[in-house]
Amino acid sequence: MLRLLLLSGLAFHSSVSARLYTDPAQLPIKEYDFLVVGAGTAGSVIAARLSENPAFSVLVIEAGSSNQNILAAEVPFLGSTLSPNTTVTWNYTTTPQIGLNNRTIPYPRGYVLGGSSTINFEIWTRGSIDDYNRFAKVSSDPGWSWAEMTHYMKKSEHLVPPTDNRSIFGEVDLAIHGIKGPVQVSLGGYIGGVDRRVIDTTREFGSEFPYNIDMNSGYPLGIGWTQNSVSSKGFRSSSATAYLTPAMERDNLDVLIQTRVTKLVAVSHANGVPTFGQVEVAQTPTGPRVLFNASKEVILSSGSINTPQLLQLSGVGDSALLASLNITTILDLGDVGKNLSDHAFLANHWLVNSTSTFEAVGRNASLAADLLAQWNMTGTGLFSDPGANQIGWMRLPSNSSIFQQYPDPSAGPTSAHYEFLPVNGFVSFVESTPATGFFLSIITNIASPLSRGSVTLASSDPFDNPIINPALLESPFDQYVMVEAIKTAKRFAEASAWKGYIIEAVGALNSTTNEDLASYARNSTSTVFHPVGTARMTSYSNKDGVVNPDLLVKGCSGLRIVDASVLPYIPAAHPQACVYALAERAADLIKAAWS
Repeated sequence: MLRLLLLSGLAFHSSVSARLYTDPAQLPIKEYDFLVVGAGTAGSVIAARLSENPAFSVLVIEAGSSNQNILAAEVPFLGSTLSPNTTVTWNYTTTPQIGLNNRTIPYPRGYVLGGSSTINFEIWTRGSIDDYNRFAKVSSDPGWSWAEMTHYMKKSEHLVPPTDNRSIFGEVDLAIHGIKGPVQVSLGGYIGGVDRRVIDTTREFGSEFPYNIDMNSGYPLGIGWTQNSVSSKGFRSSSATAYLTPAMERDNLDVLIQTRVTKLVAVSHANGVPTFGQVEVAQTPTGPRVLFNASKEVILSSGSINTPQLLQLSGVGDSALLASLNITTILDLGDVGKNLSDHAFLANHWLVNSTSTFEAVGRNASLAADLLAQWNMTGTGLFSDPGANQIGWMRLPSNSSIFQQYPDPSAGPTSAHYEFLPVNGFVSFVESTPATGFFLSIITNIASPLSRGSVTLASSDPFDNPIINPALLESPFDQYVMVEAIKTAKRFAEASAWKGYIIEAVGALNSTTNEDLASYARNSTSTVFHPVGTARMTSYSNKDGVVNPDLLVKGCSGLRIVDASVLPYIPAAHPQACVYALAERAADLIKAAWS
């Protein structure tokens, strides 16, 4: 029913700049200082920051559409209707997943200005101190450490009051946040349902579920209030709305949408080192190919799926794979498309004694219309809220038996092994909401997975989807963590705060043995869509990896990658805040290189 709201025709005020183009033939010039491939979370930051210098000319090329006038991309609560299988996602599907009983699963990525920041669930988590210090260690660059990156975390964000304008004393640490950045960040603005029960449980079971006033301090362990990329007026704040749209008033920035980059072109070779300085674009498989030139750099910001795909199409990757597809190798980098890491997602459900869960909205068109009207008039109410007001991060006990068989894949003692997300309703990417009953979901995600997958070409046709294998729950370590996370969720639901509210666990969640819970996990797990690592960063001296610490591609010149694909490990966090900070630092690195 909520998807039907997207057809309501509700109009939004919008300003589409004359600098937005829908056809390559419309652009007045074919050479820019910088070509940015992808206007997603990172690409929009890069385009906006580089165009701050009026001496730089910038063209950003986006395969998808404009973000303007898309209802669900504005209303936080409707974010879940943006994927999968919509016009604003790439609508990918994975290979059969061994760890999920050979199920294939949808794998949406943002196909719109703002990329996945326009279609995600808006949760804003930085990750841990150890996450960033590990980035610094593997890159041998202290600039990627927590101490150095906090500047960029603050630079990207503007902490604002929640839409209900309540006091947030004791719910957030104001001192650690930015107050002047482009992305508006707030706490949930609609408090009710299960929120107080969650907080009461942290008081009763404080040793296992300690209250954390602000997990974005670098010490995320515990349960606290969720921060979201939502404005004080109740709108989604994305890289498109926060960075790109304001920058599009500048004469030195052009934005081309509905156009796919089909190849990165090396314009010269000197001493065996290729220099990339052109991109080839097309709008359809049979349409004309058009070349654009970069006098300084091509910046690839196409995300963890499309970045390795485009590198491989351009002859950058494993030479054996490229040869099998009759693609000439320009640069033999075997790690391109490898090291794919993602957060496995499992929604655990309980039937509850309530009539005010999200099911009440989904089954009542009049109520949904009233809530939408409230949001449209005042920017408040349930629709101003993404839907999960608390979040938790947990570690396995240090004496867990699994560590006798596998090394700890987490970044360190401040990083979680799994995530814990209570939601006032039925949430699932695997099964439909039941027609009757009201539900509590406690989502468990693998925050520090050991499993690694890959992205490879299916063919040399740039309009063919790549082969995506995130290897979800493939490692026995990840399966063990998911079972422990499920058992933790069940203990959480036994607190006195839930007595009289929870009726019973649903389905196989009632299982009591580890074997049965593992079977339940394999049958019901999907992903929360956080792919990273397919063009991983390593130190200058390391021949493995794809980019150096300055994010320039190894073994060539003129080509830099700025997106989640460069992260050598997945942060124990929803990664958008990390990607914004990464892009902010990358923009400074690029400016310094060309100052």
